[in-house]
Amino acid sequence: MIPLKDIKYVLLDMDGTLLDQYFDDYFWEHLVPENYAEKHNISFGRAKEELLSKYRSHEGTLNWTDIDFWSTELNLDIPVLKEQIRHLIDVHPHVDDFLSALKKHHKKVYMVTNAHYKVLDMKLKKTGIGKYFDRCITSGEIGYPKERIEFWNRLEKTIHFDKESTLFIDDLAHILKIAGEFGIKYLLHKTRASSQKEDTFPSGFPVIRDFGELLGSF
Repeated sequence: MIPLKDIKYVLLDMDGTLLDQYFDDYFWEHLVPENYAEKHNISFGRAKEELLSKYRSHEGTLNWTDIDFWSTELNLDIPVLKEQIRHLIDVHPHVDDFLSALKKHHKKVYMVTNAHYKVLDMKLKKTGIGKYFDRCITSGEIGYPKERIEFWNRLEKTIHFDKESTLFIDDLAHILKIAGEFGIKYLLHKTRASSQKEDTFPSGFPVIRDFGELLGSF
């Protein structure tokens, strides 16, 4: 178990960790291909194939989550499309309880996300969880995605956390691995990123499926 009583800083990913990944999966795998297919007068299958190729070519870069970039690249109004399905944005079970407990126990709580600042703003307004954070930091603000060690070096200089008393929770094992290489002591893998998909496979990190599992650890 993670000794939350000994932890001073908590870094939390957003999409898939605190929020249900279903919103993003549905958006990029269904809504965008539908609109792309209509614009180019091609089948949904062909649109999805073309888009997946475009997505992969920018994976692990700042472009990956830059909705302004994708609006230009795809000639679609990505922010407007996201607003159409904003009702699908939702937190995972017990997220509010966990975040409230962190503040009650006077932890320094930071959101660290690759999400574009416009998407972050939309999701914070929809969920109301922004009140729990000392600060929300995007990879665009830092200048590197979380997949790069440079992100963590700059993050440390930005918020001055102590690696030995820091917990980082993310739904992606390869990002946890980079954070571990940087030196963050406590790493936790949040599985069940999407409520509509099966759990992710074991990653070599301690795992939680539900934030309720941590409520007894303070």
